[in-house]
Amino acid sequence: MTSTDLAQRLNQRRRSDPGRRWVSVAMAVLATIGAIDTGAITLKRWGLVGPLLCPGGGGDCDKVLNSPWGSLFGQPLSLFGFLCYFSALVLALLPLLLRGEARRDLLARSRWLLFLLTAAMAVFSLVLMVVMVVKIKAVCAFCILSALLSLGLFVLSLFNGDWEDRGQLLFRGVLTALLVAITGIGWATAMDRPVAETGPGLPPPVTTVSSPASIALADHLSAAGAVLYTAYWCPHCSEQKQLFGKEAASRLKVVECAPDGRNNQAELCRAKKLQGFPSWEINGSIESGVKPLSVLAERSGYKGALPSP
Repeated sequence: MTSTDLAQRLNQRRRSDPGRRWVSVAMAVLATIGAIDTGAITLKRWGLVGPLLCPGGGGDCDKVLNSPWGSLFGQPLSLFGFLCYFSALVLALLPLLLRGEARRDLLARSRWLLFLLTAAMAVFSLVLMVVMVVKIKAVCAFCILSALLSLGLFVLSLFNGDWEDRGQLLFRGVLTALLVAITGIGWATAMDRPVAETGPGLPPPVTTVSSPASIALADHLSAAGAVLYTAYWCPHCSEQKQLFGKEAASRLKVVECAPDGRNNQAELCRAKKLQGFPSWEINGSIESGVKPLSVLAERSGYKGALPSP
């Protein structure tokens, strides 16, 4: 390469730097929105914030976020989305913050990482969209927003580097997409729960054995007018019933809130303005979330023997 060619390439890079800076700014903005989106969902799932206003209806959002596909390794799937968006934000800001001799090498690596990360995010978001429409049969505006942000970040990442070797770019992109797609489809299939065990619109059966104390507590709650509001697709509702056991759970007053659930009372649930499932109404007060039996005993004034944890 002659000195003239080198000078021309350096000049081209200098001219392109301002353009790439704007791309980095745009990516940082999208990543920030994504981090807020997934962070808010995570805090909601952890019970640290109140209900989120979901365009199109909160019931569909709850159905998607509380489905078997809404968790990974026991944590909300949105937590891992937040980590991805935060990583994308850091990588997008590097070109705006780095200075000195090491800048060029670090920029090249960060742009490759950003490209591969956003490619993985876009592909996995596509898998989640298919699951949402085909399996869950509900629409979550937060999830759609996240998918659009992931796709936008991926498109912008294509304009964020020099990519002198387009073949290498294509090879790494396709390889990443295939690995993520295969892994995502495998995970989605493993999380699929057949409805044949209970039938459509019915919750999974309670399999644990009730103790005499849990049966006595269930009878007390029913006599006191306590109501358990649930949705058949909600895994935490099933968890709450499993704490009581099969016989005790059958003695509770349970209201099905899912509009497509068997024998549902969706209008009543909407009138109660529930913040999530399960929700307990005890002595006129409504609280959401899975409650230990000892807490239910205290809230309802139960004086009998407490069920063992």
